[in-house]
Amino acid sequence: MKNTIEYLLKLREEAKLGGGHKKIEEQHKKGKLTARERLEILLDEGSFQEIDMFVRHRAHDFGVDKSRPLGDGVVTGYGTIDGRLVFVFSQDFTVFGGSLSEAHAEKICKIMDLAMKVGAPVIGLNDSGGARIQEGVASLGGYAEIFLRNTLASGVIPQISAIMGPCAGGAVYSPAITDFIFMVKNTSYMFVTGPNVVKTVTHEDVTFEELGGAMVHATKSGVAHFVCENDVECLMHIRKLLSYLPSNNMEDPPRIETGDDPNREDPKLDSIIPDNPNKPYDMKEIILSIVDNGEFLEVHEYFAQNIICGFARLDGYSVGIVANQPAVLAGVLDIDASVKAARFVRFCDAFNIPIITFVDVPGFMPGTDQEWRGIIRHGAKLLYAYCEATVPKVTVITRKAYGGAYDVMSSKHIRGDINYAWPTAEIAVMGPKGAVEIIFKKEIEKSENPDELEEKLIQEYRDKFAHPYIAAERGFIDDVIEPRKTRQMLIKALKMLENKVDTNPKKKHGNIPL
Repeated sequence: MKNTIEYLLKLREEAKLGGGHKKIEEQHKKGKLTARERLEILLDEGSFQEIDMFVRHRAHDFGVDKSRPLGDGVVTGYGTIDGRLVFVFSQDFTVFGGSLSEAHAEKICKIMDLAMKVGAPVIGLNDSGGARIQEGVASLGGYAEIFLRNTLASGVIPQISAIMGPCAGGAVYSPAITDFIFMVKNTSYMFVTGPNVVKTVTHEDVTFEELGGAMVHATKSGVAHFVCENDVECLMHIRKLLSYLPSNNMEDPPRIETGDDPNREDPKLDSIIPDNPNKPYDMKEIILSIVDNGEFLEVHEYFAQNIICGFARLDGYSVGIVANQPAVLAGVLDIDASVKAARFVRFCDAFNIPIITFVDVPGFMPGTDQEWRGIIRHGAKLLYAYCEATVPKVTVITRKAYGGAYDVMSSKHIRGDINYAWPTAEIAVMGPKGAVEIIFKKEIEKSENPDELEEKLIQEYRDKFAHPYIAAERGFIDDVIEPRKTRQMLIKALKMLENKVDTNPKKKHGNIPL
């Protein structure tokens, strides 16, 4: 018996070494942690329970049968984050470059299946050279098995991907289906085809970082939701994100006592909107002053910055926030902003997170570029997402709410539950100047002093429409509130909506304008 236990312990030590000391040193020299070191930081101390430590690959071609390391390049199992169950897989670059084999994929699929059975999040730490070429179609089949599970789990359990090294070819599509992607500056990259193929096909000279680095995907493509300086920061950010999320779609997000007075007022908000309606201000200042302790976890911080998305708490309850940003492109809705916000709204709706919307939007972005690239279709995604959402939806119009963009931004007409406006709100088909130029075109052309007449008419239009009271008369706005009281009004509304039940017609699924 003693010998068998010693053999077991020997195998465990062998498995924990992965590709061996030399490979581990190489990993550290690149500024990267090993697969197991990452899990130690991500999970609560001592909580990790490994599954499939003794799995080995079964391939024989091209001499791979001469090396059959335990674990086969991925560490899988479960543990806790802040005491809550999560399932994890962490690819081990020290073993065959973290490449995915049939056995490697089976390990990942097993923990994904378990996560679905018990209703707990899945976190994937990706650090892989891609499909294991020596296994051919068996490796490709393994990827497809993972993709299927990602899709079936979507909207059922939170799925988080951290790209902590290479992620190329077919490997990128698993993270793409998951809810949030984290990337690490200078050590992680994602692309479908690498620089060599790009050069051959399009004759472009491009580096790994330029093609698919963290900041490229955070700013240009929108693939990455979060960018971190190093592995440790990335793992701590994942822990923070999970604190806002429920374990599955049948639960509510956890409430955390924050100690921030729900009745707190901020007089600064009464004067934050500039007197000049065309002057920008920073919407983040409003958000930070209203949420608990000024804590706001922004999603897609560097992408489509004309709209803000992120998580916060109000009286300890998790909320999703969507807000136009007048400091960037005047807060206009364009293609990227619409898609960014639409996906965020749908995530919140899937996981029972109330949505707070701050509105200051002059409309949709005009121009041939936007029209030709489908602003109609992409803008409709945001409209669709808000219409479909059945979670509590509370809207605050701070300044402009013009045209179709007023409708889209969680208006009363698309099932907004409570819609507030500040006294500075302007709700109209369009801005005063544009409206006057259309309505009074002939009168202005015939006038002896067209500029003077136009200014007079603009002021008349502004006096009539540049306020929230016509909308309030019709019940489209539930109340006009003092800006300083926004926090307490939002908290009261959310409390009232705590047991809200709303449904959509019975169907397999809708056909969102993808």
